Amino acid sequence: WLVDFTHSESNDWLVVNQFTVIEGQQNRRPDLVVFVNGMPLAVIELKNPADENATIKAAYNQFQTYKMDIPSLFPYNEMLVISDGTEARVGMLTSAWEWFLPWRTSNGVTIEQKDIPELEVLLNGIFERNRLLDLIRHFILFEVDGSKITKKMAAYHQYHAVNAAVAATVKATSPEGDRRVGVVWHTQGAGKSLTMVFYAGKTILHPLMENPTLVLLTDRNDLDQQLFDNFALAQDLLRQEPEQAESREHLRRLLKVASGGIIFTTIQKFLPESGE
Repeated sequence: WLVDFTHSESNDWLVVNQFTVIEGQQNRRPDLVVFVNGMPLAVIELKNPADENATIKAAYNQFQTYKMDIPSLFPYNEMLVISDGTEARVGMLTSAWEWFLPWRTSNGVTIEQKDIPELEVLLNGIFERNRLLDLIRHFILFEVDGSKITKKMAAYHQYHAVNAAVAATVKATSPEGDRRVGVVWHTQGAGKSLTMVFYAGKTILHPLMENPTLVLLTDRNDLDQQLFDNFALAQDLLRQEPEQAESREHLRRLLKVASGGIIFTTIQKFLPESGE
């Protein structure tokens, strides 16, 4: 491994202020670069809150310049942070402005009060060493759709919901467990499909789950197809290709496999056929 995800203290951590990058005729100095084992995994661009022209949007625009002028800084990049000292947002290399989002909790239990600067909350909420490694390993994915590649990271509510759900799953499926995990509630547009993808990816890799079979059950063909398409775009994170049951017999064959696999089906395929 290039990074020890299990023992954060085994890695070499370094944050450099005003890191100079010279590429061709360009000489740029991002404000903060976070290195793990020599790899620049995060870049932070800060603007002076006393300067009315130095807005958080200006920090976003600065990254667009960096991507053009010093692209060699970004092959290992996992996230970009922009802030004007009060507001703060995190995004990906491919993120448009509207997808740079705040991180609203330091501990995953409470949403921080408005009087606490967003930058403080974001730095505490993301850059705690174990949490940063967890985000990088389990909560960042690439969606490839034709020639378009989009990089996405879990938002704070997705990250903490998934970790709570995985912990509940491990407990419920243990010999002492009651086999009941729980419910994750989302508002419309809050990223249910991505939450499910991240949950599946982390559950599959959990050593106590021993290569589980995941069955995604819906009650509509259009929803089944929509979820399947979302999972199919995330095969790198899931480490496997999902399967979609085409019939009752196909579902039976898929479920006969002893372990492993991500299976999509509608509940109607569990109904007995005529005469059964």
